[in-house]
Amino acid sequence: MHHFKYQQGILCAEEVPLPEIARAMGTPAYVYSRATLIRHFHAFDSPLAEIPHRVCYSVKACDSLAVLNLLASLGAGFDIVSGGELFRCLRAGADPRKIVYSGVGKTEAEIRAALEHGIFMFNVESEQELLKLNEVAGQMGKRAAISLRINPEVDAQTHPYISTGRKEDKFGIDLRKSLELYQRCRQFPHLEVVGVDCHIGSQLTQTAPIIEALIKLVELVARLRSLDFSIRYLDLGGGLGITYNQEEPPLPEEYAREILAAARDLDCTLVFEPGRVIVGNAAILLTRVLYTKDAGEKKFIIVDAGMNDCIRPSLYGAFHQLWPIAEKPVDHGYVADVVGPICESADYLAQDRPMPRVKPGDLLALMSAGAYCMSMASNYNARPRPVEVMVAGSAFQVVRRRETYEDLIRNETIPRFD
Repeated sequence: MHHFKYQQGILCAEEVPLPEIARAMGTPAYVYSRATLIRHFHAFDSPLAEIPHRVCYSVKACDSLAVLNLLASLGAGFDIVSGGELFRCLRAGADPRKIVYSGVGKTEAEIRAALEHGIFMFNVESEQELLKLNEVAGQMGKRAAISLRINPEVDAQTHPYISTGRKEDKFGIDLRKSLELYQRCRQFPHLEVVGVDCHIGSQLTQTAPIIEALIKLVELVARLRSLDFSIRYLDLGGGLGITYNQEEPPLPEEYAREILAAARDLDCTLVFEPGRVIVGNAAILLTRVLYTKDAGEKKFIIVDAGMNDCIRPSLYGAFHQLWPIAEKPVDHGYVADVVGPICESADYLAQDRPMPRVKPGDLLALMSAGAYCMSMASNYNARPRPVEVMVAGSAFQVVRRRETYEDLIRNETIPRFD
């Protein structure tokens, strides 16, 4: 459930009419609902209350400082995959002792920064990363807490670009080789093995692949304990999906119930890394119609938001609902592509979509725009990235100003060689 509803025929974010934000801030604009973020965090966290657990929000989904700060205030930890995400979390007030560092390509500088700040745990992806982590920790006179990320060879039945648990994916360590690598960890004096980690993909709409992976990890934990490893944490990653169109993903209560049934007696603190399920439906992308175009066999609605603002439809073929800000019915005889201003044929927000009859100046909301939208935005075609606004009840504030043309060239210089 989210807090974007029609009130007296106008779409509102909580109690704020979206045309008010468009007038004040311009378009395109990302609009976040604070109440939705709070609701979704508690909806995920509360069903897990009966077991020791940590919810480490996946920063890659949306790295806005305002979002990170709010989640930190609710007690969230964070799952990061870069030094930049560590920096953002710390600036947002995160407790570094609740930060899990994942990702296949951690650099020496990033490892060093994470160790300096005393993060909770590294999820290690390869043998060479183990060597590097041990080396850097030794140079710093520290001991790094680690889990090995296991690739359980489970097909998450999601888009191949966001599937991470198959043998052909770049992530994790082969389950069959993991015992050997855990044994090797005994040779590294600056590493402390504390857990087992797994993440099989994003936008998961079924629990079966998650439980299949969990059962394999439970067996691995038992085997490791028989070898005198003190396994205290089982990190199940994230990936729980949301409804964009007609998907019916499990509710957090159902997800938690099945996880608890499979791992209740494991005597581990379970670590979760949700992203999309918390932030996905907590934001919309507000955009304005620039032109409509009838090209004979195709009709186009040209808006001021493009693939540089939200690349998911172009990259994944992802479906996002488009709601008119002034409520009006869909005309099923009016089928159009909703496209942006970018000079690419792949620049679209929707294709062959029955739409309301709109005209230049009308406002549309791209729904479910909280996850992997602004965090993947770019300056392609030298377009400034959008403003971000957070709504709380009847008030709203800018939480990231719209970029200017000066921002586009701020870090550039023109060389003088003569």
